[in-house]
Amino acid sequence: MTSAVGEVPLTLDEAPPKTLGLLDQGAFWANLGVSLLGFSGALYLLNPLGDTPLSLAAAVLAAVVGSLIGTVMVGLAAVPGARTGAPAMVLLRGLFGARLSYVPTVLNIVQMLGWGAFELWVIATGARAIFGDSVPYWVWVVAAGLLTIALTIRPLGAIRLLRRFVTAGVVVAMVWLAVALLREAPALGGGDWKAFAPAVDYVIALSVSWVPVAADYARHSRSGREAFAGVVGGYTIAQVACLVIGILALALVGNDPDRVWDAFVAVPLGGLFFGILVLREADQSFANVYSTAMSLQNLLPRVDRRVLSIGVGVLTTVIALFADVNSYGAFLGVIGAVFVPMFAVLVIDYFLLGGAARWDTSASAPSRWGMIVPWVLGFVAYWLVTATPTVAWWDSVWTVLRDAIGFERQVWMNAALAAFVVSALATLLVRALSGRGLGGGGPRG
Repeated sequence: MTSAVGEVPLTLDEAPPKTLGLLDQGAFWANLGVSLLGFSGALYLLNPLGDTPLSLAAAVLAAVVGSLIGTVMVGLAAVPGARTGAPAMVLLRGLFGARLSYVPTVLNIVQMLGWGAFELWVIATGARAIFGDSVPYWVWVVAAGLLTIALTIRPLGAIRLLRRFVTAGVVVAMVWLAVALLREAPALGGGDWKAFAPAVDYVIALSVSWVPVAADYARHSRSGREAFAGVVGGYTIAQVACLVIGILALALVGNDPDRVWDAFVAVPLGGLFFGILVLREADQSFANVYSTAMSLQNLLPRVDRRVLSIGVGVLTTVIALFADVNSYGAFLGVIGAVFVPMFAVLVIDYFLLGGAARWDTSASAPSRWGMIVPWVLGFVAYWLVTATPTVAWWDSVWTVLRDAIGFERQVWMNAALAAFVVSALATLLVRALSGRGLGGGGPRG
């Protein structure tokens, strides 16, 4: 059985169609850049350390700088996908070898399932902010889960649908809410620049969470340049706008993140336009469920992606119904951090060390154990530097390690950039020591 013309292949045996242009990708990534969680998350941009709030100018600049850094990383991760036509986790066969690629694949599946469930919870909670408790939580979750599954059956059609219809509604809703909040928000003043670096770190984290899925969509791009531009342009503009509107909403509710959505609903026609944003959140759950299915195809290359999507969608819905998604969120932060240093190794090997000419995404790609070393070193650097709290026992491990080696974390330090630099330098060092293709594995035969 073959896929519909112009749609994503059902298995890895078929070549992907190259049908997505710059506007398709820009609109898709712009929609992903607008998140209901991003509005309330603006509090972490304003006050990332909890005791040293930023000035408005510092917060806005941190949003711009962090978004640009993060989206450039995502954009660079998308380019090899556009060139090879491989999904993100299959692309990692060229970095680690086929069998070793299963490690980040499993981690990505776990985090994508979690984020997918989290998004269903967000949609259901947002809907209840508009309609109250008249409709039970589970009804909204199941409805959002069914919509998500439907979108994953014809994913390229879903992306084109987003560009043609949803994006326009989101732009109108964002402009309306921004103007309405600006009229009612009190004057924003005070704060300083002390926590600027941690704020940038937070915004980078919002963006780079998409690094391990970028190639799932870029593989259908007409060119690597369009894939890169779509990510950087669409996501950066949308995320900065989302964070700025979140700051305005927080000013109205006394910096209480639990009441941010109430500020949206309270403005004239706020329920209508906030409802558009709630409905649009389905593209986040779609991306998570679809990319989970694509990751599974690295393990099960001949299984129909539609079967995988339906199974993942059902499991994601069940998790959203019964799991404590708030507690799971902290755990997901731990997993997500593994992909920043991994991305650095990928970029150095693919773009600087000639990897593009020998990238082997076949099922027989040889293991490249040497690539594990810079990845692990970058992971360690991330947790030594980060100031973002996650799971208590995990944070305590790194506190003990900092004390043991005498490392003192400074407020200006940026965990994402530290992980990237350490992994990048370590990759170059391993290449110099090996004297040939990094970590073993030659050109594709």
